[in-house]
Amino acid sequence: MTSEDIINKTISFVKHTLADAEGGHDWFHIERVYKNALLIAKSEPVETFVVSLGALLHDIADSKFHNGDETIGPKVAREFLFKMNVDSSVIEHVVNIIENISFKGGNETQTFKSPELDVVQDADRLDAIGAIGIARCFNYGGFKNRPLYNPDIKPNLNMTKEAYKASNAPTINHFYEKLLLLKDRMNTNTGKRIAEERHKFMELYLKQFYSEWKGLK
Repeated sequence: MTSEDIINKTISFVKHTLADAEGGHDWFHIERVYKNALLIAKSEPVETFVVSLGALLHDIADSKFHNGDETIGPKVAREFLFKMNVDSSVIEHVVNIIENISFKGGNETQTFKSPELDVVQDADRLDAIGAIGIARCFNYGGFKNRPLYNPDIKPNLNMTKEAYKASNAPTINHFYEKLLLLKDRMNTNTGKRIAEERHKFMELYLKQFYSEWKGLK
């Protein structure tokens, strides 16, 4: 089976698996991350096959939708790639990407680094900011029945990983607890360049949001 065949089968597998996923973590999210990753990879010394599989499988079983269990996604990905007869070294690399890609809040540090992880992580983070990032943020907030904003509940920038995962704070707080932090956590030059523009859009959005909230516009 060629690399192209494996990629195509992976796309079909992900589409089927995420057919009923929450709108911010569905196939279209995966597709955007996949496209972003391929774009960034053009300027980086990486194995494109590993980047492609990492991007396509990075949210195959997001822990947010599995009671916080972070082991399911890597397990599903490993079993699928094994059935596809993917080389064991590639499988381990992809699993390491899935295990280390997420922003976990607090001062959590990655236990694995590679140029391929850098690319996929940047691609995933780009989809969390800008216009799409704002849409995904409020979509997930609605999914969790969180308030849009509450001036009395301030953002918590010192959460532990556990507190971050358990937070039910208003959606606007998430901008400060994650989205606005991502620009300075990008790994690649391409990722940093794209993130700058998307970050500015979020700042403009927040300015407009507060003006409307206060009845100034």
